[in-house]
Amino acid sequence: MNASSSQNKALAPALIKRRRTAGFARDYQLYLLIALPILYFIVFKYIPMYGAAIAFQDYNIFGGITGSEWIGFENFRQLFSMSQFIVVVRNTLVLNFLDLLFSFPAPILLAILLNELTVIWYKKFAQTLLYLPHFISWIIIGGLVYQMFATKGGLVNNLVTSLGFDPIPFLTNKVIWLMVYLGTGIWQSAGWGTIIYLAALTGINKELYEAADVDGAGRLKKIWHITLPGIRSTVVVMLIMQLGKIMTIGFERPFVMGNTLVMDYSEVISTFVYKVGLQSAQFSLATAMGLFQALVGLVFVIASNTIAKRFGEQGIW
Repeated sequence: MNASSSQNKALAPALIKRRRTAGFARDYQLYLLIALPILYFIVFKYIPMYGAAIAFQDYNIFGGITGSEWIGFENFRQLFSMSQFIVVVRNTLVLNFLDLLFSFPAPILLAILLNELTVIWYKKFAQTLLYLPHFISWIIIGGLVYQMFATKGGLVNNLVTSLGFDPIPFLTNKVIWLMVYLGTGIWQSAGWGTIIYLAALTGINKELYEAADVDGAGRLKKIWHITLPGIRSTVVVMLIMQLGKIMTIGFERPFVMGNTLVMDYSEVISTFVYKVGLQSAQFSLATAMGLFQALVGLVFVIASNTIAKRFGEQGIW
């Protein structure tokens, strides 16, 4: 009995290896498919982390990372002492928070409205129409915004002045510019964001709606008691991911839509890094800002995920 047991133990590793080899041979197409995104993350996400060392150096473009002098946290001290630092961090947080407040619920609402449509051809047409802005470059969107809302020659202001009113400073008044900025962001991203929530809606058991119909529940009650609880876990995961990006803001949107008259609102971390890192060639300072931005984002992700789990939600890990 003991000899047989020891023999089985000796054969176990070989058997496991054989099964793994057979599994790989059977599903090699799937392994090849997953290899592409893994390669993408290695090349474009993990290898560039080596460049974070520049934040702790007096970086010399000719000497490279290995040939530059290490100066510790001096770049961070210089960064935190800059008066512009507080402005760009504040603007980034404010714009992202307002985007979260207004843009985050928009795809949820759109997905629910699309889910309630019963005419199939109209539903498909509406989805296509809502997805299209996502594929338009922010450069083109910025041009459209200026054509629509410019104080002189803008389509909207031409209509306003033709009615006998004074032109509205859409792009020069800070508060109105902020409304245009947020509205444009919702228009560009809301339709594309509905894809995830529409996919989550398909996972809700249709029998729940049928039971609600028998009980005499109206559409609003079915949305409140079935639809929203059915996609709650998806909403929480997406909210955690958005909170992780609270310190990250795209470069194109504020750069294209901003101007010197609204710089108090439009100057954000991405435009600051562009001006300091590329235009002024202060690579170490720009890298320090990027590293600070990433660390704050990581803190937000961990904190929001922890809070979500304490409230009984699944979280992202």
